[in-house]
Amino acid sequence: MPKIIAPQVEFSYLLSQVKSVTPEILTPDGQFLNLMEGRWQEPGKPRKFTSPVDGTDLGALPMLDHETGLRAVIFAKQEAAAWAATDLDERKSRVQDCLNQLRDQVDLVGKLLIWEIGKTYKLGFTDIDRAIEGVQWYVDNIEEMLGQRKPLGLVSNIASWNYPMSVLLHAVLVQALCGNSVIAKTPTDGGFISLSLTFAIARRCGLPVTLVSGPGGELSDVLVKHDAIDCLSFVGGRYNGRNIADALSAHNKRYMLEMEGVNTYGIWDYSDWNSMADQLKKGYDYGKQRCTAYVRFVVERRLFPQFLETYQSAIRSLKVGNPTLVDNADDKLPDLAFGPVIHAQQAQDLDRLYKNALQTGATPIYEGKLDDSLFLPGQDRSAYVAPRALVNLPRQSELYFKEPFGPIDSIVLVDRVEELVGEMNISNGALVAAIASDDEKLARRTAKEVRAFKVGLNKLRSRGDREEVFGGLGESWKGAFVGGKLLVEAVTEGGPGQSVLGNYEEATLLPDKI
Repeated sequence: MPKIIAPQVEFSYLLSQVKSVTPEILTPDGQFLNLMEGRWQEPGKPRKFTSPVDGTDLGALPMLDHETGLRAVIFAKQEAAAWAATDLDERKSRVQDCLNQLRDQVDLVGKLLIWEIGKTYKLGFTDIDRAIEGVQWYVDNIEEMLGQRKPLGLVSNIASWNYPMSVLLHAVLVQALCGNSVIAKTPTDGGFISLSLTFAIARRCGLPVTLVSGPGGELSDVLVKHDAIDCLSFVGGRYNGRNIADALSAHNKRYMLEMEGVNTYGIWDYSDWNSMADQLKKGYDYGKQRCTAYVRFVVERRLFPQFLETYQSAIRSLKVGNPTLVDNADDKLPDLAFGPVIHAQQAQDLDRLYKNALQTGATPIYEGKLDDSLFLPGQDRSAYVAPRALVNLPRQSELYFKEPFGPIDSIVLVDRVEELVGEMNISNGALVAAIASDDEKLARRTAKEVRAFKVGLNKLRSRGDREEVFGGLGESWKGAFVGGKLLVEAVTEGGPGQSVLGNYEEATLLPDKI
């Protein structure tokens, strides 16, 4: 029986729900708007947007120019003083109202994220659920964390497309809870519909939030360097992050810049291959399009046969396909490892990186193939990439020092622990790393030498949520750390002499445990 798109996730059906829940985010003829100056307006210069799932037309991003973006920033700054003076109990009440209303839209948002950024429904649901429950934890604990600290003013948010809810929306609502007005830029690679819906609910609840779309060249000056911006929260690549860090060096602003790094998994004197197989499969969530994805495995040479057998068996079991398809209208959505990467251009770049690695002398050890049964006949597959892995990656290969942000793994073989550490520190700082070893003492000692903010012992590490601190070392992070109480401190100020924990020129204060 041929597969069909599940009726409950047909995009036209989801869009009709969006129009019913938040009609204000669109013009009468269906153009999306920006949330600025307290209302939905300005369709800007629409830029067509298609789904990575199958090329479906999803509408158009309402791209603003510099002058219109400046209007949005000025108004958002004007909201800051009154909101900061609002009693904390009132701020809590409004954020709580927002969370209660968002809970009614979890299913809709999760399904929108399938079409917008290619998540499976399970991952889309998790993204919005983690955002809501994470902010709920802050609402329940804000008095103790906030104390006598005061809001900074206007916080600007520029984030990547991969976690629009659990990273961007979560940060925005906590920033507002702390007494700041907030402006955010929609990621140009996806998520603008689900973000518009959730921001519309937040604005209805009386939260001082602004949401704008536009090209970085037009909006970067006003969202990063303008005097009205008191704090910047950025999640993205190192190139843009470094440029922003340079721009902020001359301004007295608080900032949190989360950037990419090559997250590595070191394996030495190890035997629990069943556990490793489970970790390898879990590590492929969302096609490794995560800032905490492990894409480099540094393996003791004598263990390579067992690692290779485990790796190939685990990755071969992964299903990659169209996340909207079912066999019958009443079926549940499939449990895929991942669907498409974010767009066809990213798929092409991954192919380019892989080809470059082969041309420079790397050895392929796994080349996955797409399963025709997991797609509609003739559908656009240009954004789909099967898992691939390489060993003996030469240093002149671009992938040697680069995070691919997609399903390509590299394996490096070493003969000494010193080599293991050196190869794990290849990117001058990372967000996460892991060490697998039967020798716990060796693992703990080695973990201290790895330049990653979090190091797992025989397990993967993730960003975490609620009270868990998050940051990065070296070039993977600049500015204040976040998570738990530190997220509150990052967007507020205390008395004289109080510092904010972070990685500035170089982190001098680090978490006291791994």
